[in-house]
Amino acid sequence: MMKKIIGIILVIFMTTIFAGCDNTEKKVVIASKPHAEQYILAEMLTLLVETHTDITVEKKLGIGGGTANIHPAMLNGEIDIYPEYTGTGWLFVLKEELISNPEELYNSVKADYQEEYGITWLDLYGFNNTYALAVKNSLADQYNLETYEDLAKVSDQLIFGAEYDFFEREDGYEGLKELYGLNFKENKEMDIGLKYEAISSDQVHVINAFSTDGLLKQYDLKVLKDNKNFFPPYQATTLVREEILKEYPELKEVLNMLAGKISDDEMISMNFEVEKENRDPADVAKEFLQEEGLL
Repeated sequence: MMKKIIGIILVIFMTTIFAGCDNTEKKVVIASKPHAEQYILAEMLTLLVETHTDITVEKKLGIGGGTANIHPAMLNGEIDIYPEYTGTGWLFVLKEELISNPEELYNSVKADYQEEYGITWLDLYGFNNTYALAVKNSLADQYNLETYEDLAKVSDQLIFGAEYDFFEREDGYEGLKELYGLNFKENKEMDIGLKYEAISSDQVHVINAFSTDGLLKQYDLKVLKDNKNFFPPYQATTLVREEILKEYPELKEVLNMLAGKISDDEMISMNFEVEKENRDPADVAKEFLQEEGLL
């Protein structure tokens, strides 16, 4: 009888060991840069993976230094997935000359990352977080402003405000002025944190901004169209290590559920909710995905 009991115990023990071997945890590491937009996007990616696969996500959010530290971590396998922008990958990581055409830039950065780093750029989310010029919606209505060319026609009646280095950079004010023929009545140098207050109080009429900045909504500003593509495209999408896609091929379809789903205005609104209404990025991400029918 004792031998029989011992035998049963051994069978249970061995079964447990082998079951443990079969149930190796499937896990990926998702990272983000340290600002609201990236937190929101990373939370979206996490929710999609954990809802539609049996893969567990380890989050490493808000990494200081952004791309400068995340890219090396991708190369050594410490990070598997994170949101990135085409202009950043092309200009900062690959250190290539500017490509103004958004489609050409995306195809080029995608191909070079795959070849040089074994990192896959998935389909674009839909929004472009690039540099921009913004005016009050009321001013846009007054002068019928839609594009930078429209702005140039009335620029001699308006005051432009930007931080010091924007006026010094060739890819800033001087380049814009030359391409579009801008001739503002006055230029004002100001601290980056004061621009929105200045345009709100009509100390300036036009400011430079980031095109998905949540403050654009707070101050009821309109982003004008860079119709000659002066500023580099910074279209956002998900980067994934090729090795992890081979290990978990189901990830590609799941992560690409965000393709074409996020407009500039939607990203502005989500950034505003986190930055100014102090909402949790995970809640904002979940709410958006539910509204889009992705959860």
